[in-house]
Amino acid sequence: MWGYFFGGNSQQKKDLPKKAIVELREHISTLNKKKNHLQQQMDDQDQIARKYVASKQTNLAKNALKRKKGYETNLIKVENQIETLETQLISIEGANLNLETMKAMKQGATAMKQIHGEYNVDKVEETMDEIREQVELADEISDAISRPVGNEYVDEDELDEELAELERENKEDEQQQQTHKVPKVKQPAQREQQQQQEETELPSFPSVSKAQPVSQDDEDEEALKALQAEMGL
Repeated sequence: MWGYFFGGNSQQKKDLPKKAIVELREHISTLNKKKNHLQQQMDDQDQIARKYVASKQTNLAKNALKRKKGYETNLIKVENQIETLETQLISIEGANLNLETMKAMKQGATAMKQIHGEYNVDKVEETMDEIREQVELADEISDAISRPVGNEYVDEDELDEELAELERENKEDEQQQQTHKVPKVKQPAQREQQQQQEETELPSFPSVSKAQPVSQDDEDEEALKALQAEMGL
């Protein structure tokens, strides 16, 4: 271990932390793309389920919800993997920083030895023991929080509850649409009051008395009588 921190001459050992960090970041990026894809699939299945609920196709809606749950399970796994890799990445970056710190400490210790003419190894050993304890504690914590917590079991009761919620929302939407479409039915008293109001507001027109239609012969006879009267006959 001392050779790794202070005396490693192998170029491969020097490049290993940087290589691991680069690969972890690339894999985390890939998993994030997978996560976004699964989230989109979940949203699509949710829309399909709502469409089938609206058309009263309960079985198809339930199947869409099952597919959504499957995508959700995979999404949880991917999220756990991302969390594990990110934790590992942080640990490696911290370890690499510690490595560089230890190198700087070595250079500082060498300078101090040259200045003071002596080097207290016991104190360094004590410091290194404390650092190792903290590194081991960090590794234990990292292992504890990196365990996946996913569950592939699909709860049928949960599906039924979600389906019932979609049906309830669809029913409320239909009721709202019917409320906007169906006009309010006026009560008899309201209709009579409105009719009286309309009659009051109508302009008055002169009444025209109904008369019997006059034939052409009657008109000619009346005209003849009027002419005889003017001539004194």
